[in-house]
Amino acid sequence: MDILICDDEPLAVDRLSRLVSQLGHQVVATAQHGKQALEMVQQYEPDIVLLDIQMPEMDGLTCAQHLSELNPMPAVVFCTAYDEHALQAIQLQAQGYLLKPVATQELQIVFNNITRLTQAQISNTEKKQLMEKKAQQRQQIAAKTYRGLELIPIENIYYFLADQKYVTVRHKNGSVLIDETLKELEQEFAGRFIRIHRNALISVDYLDGLEPVAAGQYQVRCRELNERLAVSRRHLPLLRERMQNL
Repeated sequence: MDILICDDEPLAVDRLSRLVSQLGHQVVATAQHGKQALEMVQQYEPDIVLLDIQMPEMDGLTCAQHLSELNPMPAVVFCTAYDEHALQAIQLQAQGYLLKPVATQELQIVFNNITRLTQAQISNTEKKQLMEKKAQQRQQIAAKTYRGLELIPIENIYYFLADQKYVTVRHKNGSVLIDETLKELEQEFAGRFIRIHRNALISVDYLDGLEPVAAGQYQVRCRELNERLAVSRRHLPLLRERMQNL
């Protein structure tokens, strides 16, 4: 992780720098007061700020207040000789409050906790993004036919097959044509359909296996259908990888 140290005592900065390096992390910058730390946070974007409290120009508590308004906010760990500010530190969302001289083991524990928290935040963000993406995906494909407007549920679609300016939608009750591009469909339904040829996307749910046709050529079986779709050499490796993970 990238660490910024803010302390007006050179000896304290040197000692913290050694501890950070011993624990396998990198000191990207040092500051002598809170105002300077704020400027350096903007420049270096550290993961963690090790922050003293008693400093000239701007103290650590005031600096932490400003840091809490940033997005993303670096993790703040107070390293101080005074224990009476712990409650304020918690209120400022500090991830740690260590008394000088800072012990290596205590700093390691704080770093480990921050790493776990960061991983959890990343995981929650990814889950949120996935949920938002699914919410944006259509649940049905609309097609104009001689019967009027037909709505085909995505879960009923076996594959999309491009032919000149139209795309054939093969589904459980037959086939329809839609005026959409395969590229747009691939982008929208990236998690549910996979490209197997420049003109074909197949539903991951209905993938049933690969069959060799000739030397280096394959076709894919589609569950519930007797039809076979050609697989291009370009898309074969990704298809194999996807099928292994099903």
